[in-house]
Amino acid sequence: MNKVLATLIAGLFATSVYAQTPAAAPATPAVVKATAEAQKDVAKAEAKEMKVDAKADEKTHKAVAKASTKKAKAHAKAVKAHADAAADVAKADPEDKMKAEAKADTKVAKANLSAEKKMIKADAKVEKVAADAAADKATAAAKTAEAKTEAAADVKKAAAKH
Repeated sequence: MNKVLATLIAGLFATSVYAQTPAAAPATPAVVKATAEAQKDVAKAEAKEMKVDAKADEKTHKAVAKASTKKAKAHAKAVKAHADAAADVAKADPEDKMKAEAKADTKVAKANLSAEKKMIKADAKVEKVAADAAADKATAAAKTAEAKTEAAADVKKAAAKH
């Protein structure tokens, strides 16, 4: 048991020696300059990405607000058509009541269909704008990742020269 324990402890010390990172070589002026430029490029790319994200979010919010307005107008128009149809039925003579009810039902059905179509179109527009915004965000994120990778490569290139 003692031998096994001693072997495990020795293995632990051996791995800790190899796991330590080597001391970094002193940075040359070219590496420092490349690092500074890389950080500046990455900061620019991240700022652009945030700007694109903000614009995309703004477009989406505007589309949602516009769709809500269109839906509310369509609903109000349908409600008005329902009220008009009910008023027409109420004004009708007793002998024409059935005919007036049939006409009112047709009017209500058309109003409902029109409102539904407008609501569906508004929702589709919001979905399209949201998809475009997501694509813009993804493109901006990819460009930022590319800038970060290029910056890291430039720093490595500068370090390799010296």
